[in-house]
Amino acid sequence: MTPALDVLDADVVRSGRRAQRRRSAVVTSVLALVVLGLCVLTLMIGSYAVPAPDVIASLLRLKDDAPTDFVVRDLRLPTVATGLGVGIALGVAGVVFQKLLGNPLASPDFVGVSSGASVLAVSSIVLLDAGSTVVSGSALAGAVLTAALIYVLAWRDGISGYRFVLIGIGVSQFMLAIIGYIVARADVYEAREAMTWLVGTVGQAGTGELRTLLVALVVLVPTALLLERPLRALELGDDAATALGSRVEVSRLALLALSIVLIGLSVAVAGPIMFVALIAGPIAQRLTGPGGSLLAAGLVGAVIVLGADLVAQHLVPAPLPTGVVTGIVGAPYLIWLLATVNREGRGG
Repeated sequence: MTPALDVLDADVVRSGRRAQRRRSAVVTSVLALVVLGLCVLTLMIGSYAVPAPDVIASLLRLKDDAPTDFVVRDLRLPTVATGLGVGIALGVAGVVFQKLLGNPLASPDFVGVSSGASVLAVSSIVLLDAGSTVVSGSALAGAVLTAALIYVLAWRDGISGYRFVLIGIGVSQFMLAIIGYIVARADVYEAREAMTWLVGTVGQAGTGELRTLLVALVVLVPTALLLERPLRALELGDDAATALGSRVEVSRLALLALSIVLIGLSVAVAGPIMFVALIAGPIAQRLTGPGGSLLAAGLVGAVIVLGADLVAQHLVPAPLPTGVVTGIVGAPYLIWLLATVNREGRGG
C-alpha cells in the first residue's frame, strides 16, 4: 500500500471518529433535554396542576408562593429526584455489566445482585419491622455481599462473562426462593409492605436515602466516565486489554464495584425496578452508534424511569408502582433478546 493510501485511510478513520463523537454529543444533549422536560412535566401535573413557568419560578426561588412551593418542592421534587437518580444509576450500572461481561443478558436484574439486595431488605421489613433507613442499608449490603459471592464462585483463573451470568442466574433463583419463604411466613400487613417494596416505585424513598444516592451519583458517574477507556479495552478481551496496557483484574474489579454500589443504592431507594438496567444500554447504543456512551445510557435510564412513573401515576385508572410499567415494557424486550441471542449464538 502506498503512503498516499495510508494517509487517506487514516483521514477516513479520523473523520469517522469525529462524526461518531458529534453524533454521540448530539444524542446525549437531546436525551438531557428530554429528561429535563420529563422532570418539569412531573412537577406540573397532578391533582393540583402547576403551570411550567410557576414550576421553574418555584425551583429557582424567583418568587414566593406558599401553596405552589409546597406542592413543587416538598411533594413532587423528591419523586423527580428519585426517578432521575435511580434511572441514571440503573442505566450506567446496566451498561457496565453488559460491556464488562460481554453478554446482553448480563443485567443486575438477572445475575442476582438485585435479588440479593431484596433478600436483606425484605428480611429487615418482615423480621425486624425496620424503618426506611435500615431497609435501605440492608439492600445495599445485600447487593454487595451477593455480588462478592457470585464473583468468588465464578472465578476460574479469571472471570468469564458466560460463567458469571450462569452462576448469577442460579444465585438469583436461590435468593428469590428465600424471599418467597420469608414473605409466606409473614403476616398480612408485613407481606403487603414487602411485596409493595419488591415491585419497586420511586415514591417511597426517605430523605436520607435519597440524599445518599444523589451524592453517590455525583462521585460515581464521573468515575465511571473516567473508567470508560479501560472498559472499552476489556470489551476486546483480557489478552487484548493487557496488550493495550490495562490492568485487567484491577479495572474489572473497579468497574464491577462501581456498578454494584450504584445498583445497591438504587434498590435501597426505590426497590428493584426491573428491566431498566437491561434495556437502557442497548437503546443508548442504538441512538449514539457503535460503542455507545455511559452517560447516554444513564440518561436513557432516567427517561425510562421518569416516563414509567408518569404513566403509572397519571395514565392508568388507579396509581401503580413504577416497576409494574417497566415490567410491561421490559418483558417483551427480554423475550426478543432471548430469541435473538439464541439465533445468533451470542449467549456466551
